[in-house]
Amino acid sequence: MPRTSADIYDEWLIARHLSGDEGALRDLVGRWHRRLYCHARRLLGEADAADDAAQEAWVAIVRGLGGLNDSARFGPWAYAIVTHKCRDTIRRRARLRGVTPAAGSVVEPPAPSPGERAESIDRLRGAIRGLPPMYRAILALHYLEGMPVAEIAASLGIPPGTVKSRLFHAREHLRVAFTTDESTPHPTLERSHP
Repeated sequence: MPRTSADIYDEWLIARHLSGDEGALRDLVGRWHRRLYCHARRLLGEADAADDAAQEAWVAIVRGLGGLNDSARFGPWAYAIVTHKCRDTIRRRARLRGVTPAAGSVVEPPAPSPGERAESIDRLRGAIRGLPPMYRAILALHYLEGMPVAEIAASLGIPPGTVKSRLFHAREHLRVAFTTDESTPHPTLERSHP
């Protein structure tokens, strides 16, 4: 995969940080914290838990920067660390509740009116909230962050085929949410993923 200017900038910031420039780490955190926090929020569903997971991830990221073999791959590596911290949080919650967590966790329509648009957006948000956290995370990484399947797989520690399958099922769930009436039961997705 070709390196982007953002990859090169991340490499430069990491090299500066490893050379002792404290400002470089501030810049790296400034570039990535919001995205990593949002990823944790999608996985955990709570702002406070996501903030804690993101902070724990940053501690691990800073400690591990010297061992990162390809600093141009910082993004997928950092997302993977956040994913692991979120899984740890989910496991801790499950232990506190005395529960064992599950393993592995186009035809153009006419333009809608502003009221219809708002209703559609609310419906989409509701349908996305109804997805398991891992499906929400995969959708966001793919569509909001623009990550290809291979990078999502590396970030989440799952095979690329699993990413493709979950993308398909998440999109299908959303499609059904918009093509059935409200009284029709929607297909359920397994809830065993963090």
